[in-house]
Amino acid sequence: MQQKHLLNKILQTLIEYTNKKDKQKINYNSLTELENKLDLTKQDNLEDWDQLFVWVEKYLKYSIDTSNPNFVNRMWSGANLPSIIGEIITAFTNTSACTLETAPVATLMERYMIEQMLKIVGFKNGEGQMTTGSSNANMIAMMIARNKALKEVKKQGLFKQKTLFAIVSKDSHYSLDKAANILGIGTLNLIKIPTLKTGQMNTLILEKEIDKIKRQDGILFFVCATLGTTVLGAYDSIIELLKIKQKHNFWLHGDGAWGGSAIMSPYLKDKFLTGIEKLDSFTIDFHKMLGSNLICNFLLINHKKLLLNSCSGGDNSYIFRSEENDLGVSSLQCGRRVDSLKAFLDWKFYQRKGFANRIENYYKLAKFAENFIEQSNELEMITKRVSFNVCFRFKTKDIDPDIFNKKLRNELYTKNGILLCLSYIDKKPLFRLLINNVYTNKEKLIQLFNSIIKTGMSLKLLRINS
Repeated sequence: MQQKHLLNKILQTLIEYTNKKDKQKINYNSLTELENKLDLTKQDNLEDWDQLFVWVEKYLKYSIDTSNPNFVNRMWSGANLPSIIGEIITAFTNTSACTLETAPVATLMERYMIEQMLKIVGFKNGEGQMTTGSSNANMIAMMIARNKALKEVKKQGLFKQKTLFAIVSKDSHYSLDKAANILGIGTLNLIKIPTLKTGQMNTLILEKEIDKIKRQDGILFFVCATLGTTVLGAYDSIIELLKIKQKHNFWLHGDGAWGGSAIMSPYLKDKFLTGIEKLDSFTIDFHKMLGSNLICNFLLINHKKLLLNSCSGGDNSYIFRSEENDLGVSSLQCGRRVDSLKAFLDWKFYQRKGFANRIENYYKLAKFAENFIEQSNELEMITKRVSFNVCFRFKTKDIDPDIFNKKLRNELYTKNGILLCLSYIDKKPLFRLLINNVYTNKEKLIQLFNSIIKTGMSLKLLRINS
């Protein structure tokens, strides 16, 4: 199959896939059903293009359609078309964004996008890089803070050093536990601070923990402000943490993987991210509320040359020619995906204004969803909404609510094609509604809630009668 014919076949396959999409529900198959339908062990003829496209069609047919408004399971959904175009072009040109020589356009685009993000956040003398996601970005930020606190740690390691401590809220992302492990800090030295009812880190307890660390002759080198927690959507107070930073001189990082998208809206920036320009570092995922194709992340540092000092190492003369121009020098990776094209195309197409409108609309829809639940006789909010996340569940009286809502969630997926996210607060299961799909509107939300209520009422009746 010649290349031109192959490309036409790919386009035709994608058009057919788009036309066949089920607009009403997400198709469900049990693991056993899926294994039987895929038949992955089937023997193929050598270099058989027709059979190859059979596999492609199977993949498209049985994969989850994340662009469907009934996919409310994760912090991302179907991607923006500009970034999808970028992903296709990136795959076709197949290069690594590690050197200027092999990726001149991607290098300039990444630099451009970093400059745009630094301006928006307010880091006037900063730097940045695109990483494999905020989990990796959180680790790099922690590593930079570690290396800044102990000047020789890069060469000598943590042997015979004072004990390092990092502080996060109890609702921080689990990637910070992983970072503490990888960097040799130790997860026991990652102190998790209780939160207020609003989900914010309790800064009074934070200061007590800092005093305890100092009495142990330890070094507090890193504090992470979670800017949009995974379940509640809570924002730690940057202003309060900055006041404590002035007294105790630690690295203050902002994990904005989810809620950092509010930076695009001046209104929401003032509401949730006041003081962000004084953070030492900040990460944001473009592939979440902003809708870029997975994965698309920015790590921004409010200082110069720290990425290079922390991430470079070894004799790399065989590949790198310039510390300034070869972005791979300042990266933990050798090979780097070209993520800059999809970010660049999204940015040029939507611009900050378009992204701001999108995020503000999501915020309004989250408020609408909360109001709908509060006025419903069958649904209830588990906790008051603080930003974009809506945490709720179906009301029950004579039935265990935990068991019932787990059952309801499975029923909605297997029978109704609605894939909700099951989360927990204080070990109690609930539905976490995240609105991050451009196809979601008030009408779609009402349809979603009515389907939940109808399924819940039927399930309730069945359990009462059984």
